[in-house]
Amino acid sequence: MILENGFYVIESKRLILTTSQAEQFYAEHKGKFFQNRLVSFMSSGPLWSYILCGDNAISRWRKLMGPTKVLKTVYDEPLSIRGLYGLTDTRNCTHGSDSEENAEREIQFFFPEFNIKKWYETEHDFFRQDFVEFDHDKLKHVICS
Repeated sequence: MILENGFYVIESKRLILTTSQAEQFYAEHKGKFFQNRLVSFMSSGPLWSYILCGDNAISRWRKLMGPTKVLKTVYDEPLSIRGLYGLTDTRNCTHGSDSEENAEREIQFFFPEFNIKKWYETEHDFFRQDFVEFDHDKLKHVICS
């Protein structure tokens, strides 16, 4: 669904969050009734994290994910990721940054080695000009040689 909807994958990573890492990532929800379920779910097994880009990537990704409330999403946005694969409001299958500021914070959380400024300086133009191709072994787009 990611590629079919015109997103570029800058980086991808499979990982398993510890409980402590999940608590850190969702610190903004500390004390909320769903925080423990969310942390437990996010640290219960492997997940994939991606850095995506494209025109209006944040709003387009949020539209593709669908609303957080899965039961409503199944009826209102049945072909969204959450409409197709979400189980509950907590186990809704996907997460996406809601702003550029949060995207930068979340990228640094999952990809601490990734230098956003350097990427913009050295690679961004290749993506804007569609001079990249998807590498199925690396599971990300690479600059055409």
